[in-house]
Amino acid sequence: MENSDPESVAQEVFAALADPSRRSILAALSSRGPATATDLAAQLPITRQAIAKHLTLLADAGLVTPEPGERRRVRYRLDSAPMKIAQQFLGALARDWDGPLAALRDRLQ
Repeated sequence: MENSDPESVAQEVFAALADPSRRSILAALSSRGPATATDLAAQLPITRQAIAKHLTLLADAGLVTPEPGERRRVRYRLDSAPMKIAQQFLGALARDWDGPLAALRDRLQ
């Protein structure tokens, strides 16, 4: 995740989370801890090659961090920082909507 602009970070997170396979990979890493693409392929109904591509996109979005391991195997660990930025972005967006929506509701009543 190279961009620190909250809106851009949120956009990358939302794009990454849009795919159910990537959400499954994140859920597996969340529940079982760091894993390699091979480990994840053994746990999920997704090919190792597809998992590797998804992990690259997740790493680009900052949601996982690759960690070099033994015998050139790369393990991936979750990184919650981009998710927190996306949550803050959504929170700010919701606050921006609350005032106008309340005014509209009051006007309609």
